[in-house]
Amino acid sequence: MPTEVTSMTRDECWESLQREEFGRLAYSLDGEVNIVPINYAVDGSRLVFRTAEGSKLLAILRGGTVAFEIDAIGEEWATSVIVRGEAVELPEEEARWADQLRLRPWIRSDKQHVVAITPAEISGLRFRVHKPWTSMFPRP
Repeated sequence: MPTEVTSMTRDECWESLQREEFGRLAYSLDGEVNIVPINYAVDGSRLVFRTAEGSKLLAILRGGTVAFEIDAIGEEWATSVIVRGEAVELPEEEARWADQLRLRPWIRSDKQHVVAITPAEISGLRFRVHKPWTSMFPRP
């Protein structure tokens, strides 16, 4: 029987990050840890997202160490990738490049600030999915 949990290689983590476009950003502000959903794009060896004025941007401007996480769940396997690193707001001339990326906002809002996360650490796990509840009840 295959191992129930396996570590993903760095390349496998990047492949997962490139396939997805939605994840969760964790950041600390004034002693509190916050987790928010964001959509993102991969740009070379960093992750890029847009944000509006608010707590995310304030935390990043104050010293942007963040964690970012994505999940993917299939019929037999699930994966989870975690990125830790520094987030910085991109200067205007570099931020214009974000329009060329696959960055599609899921909600209509004015997000004028472009942020890049440069990973210091990337790790990922692959889990065998067990769904015992699927055999507990008769199917209609």
